[in-house]
Amino acid sequence: MRRWLAAQELRLRPVAIHTQLVTDYQEIHTERLLMRRWCDSDRAPFAAMNADPEVMRYFPAVLDRAESDQLIDRIEDRFDQQGFGLWALEILESAEFIGFTGLNPMPDGVPGSGDQEVGWRLDQRSWHKGYATEAARAALDVGLNRLGLPVIWSMTAVINTPSQAVMQRLGMLRHELFDHPRIEMGHALRPHVVYGIGQPPANS
Repeated sequence: MRRWLAAQELRLRPVAIHTQLVTDYQEIHTERLLMRRWCDSDRAPFAAMNADPEVMRYFPAVLDRAESDQLIDRIEDRFDQQGFGLWALEILESAEFIGFTGLNPMPDGVPGSGDQEVGWRLDQRSWHKGYATEAARAALDVGLNRLGLPVIWSMTAVINTPSQAVMQRLGMLRHELFDHPRIEMGHALRPHVVYGIGQPPANS
């Protein structure tokens, strides 16, 4: 049985971040960021992000405005259902919206299906500043130490080395390679990798 030692250590010890949480996790304050529920003013900058080919480089396609708005609606519906999800990210100092980070269910047909995944998507101007790692640590703290989830996953295309670097900084360990069932055969993004943190599954 594979033992995720780094993950077990994180599960037993709270993440060292500055957080102020309400009981339903609608807002989280880290050192530099506010993770919060979505508002209408986020829709235009989020649509611009989702239409940016560089931001969406490791996704099969960019999103148009209607698709981007529908994504926000789905995220908000999940917050209403479970009290946490993909938080909108805002820089505390400037109140600037820069993307999202948070927890979302792993889709069907992939390793860890049905468990929670930590994920992020940030505007280009916010890359290489440590924001994704800072916010993801807060999301992991909520999931592992406050909600008591046994494991949290994160997956991406094998060629997406920047996101894998974030996963590694979070203390996540590479678990498995797989072909994403929703991406067509032969597509460069079909080969995926999944990382895990927490208590590994019994059959791993």
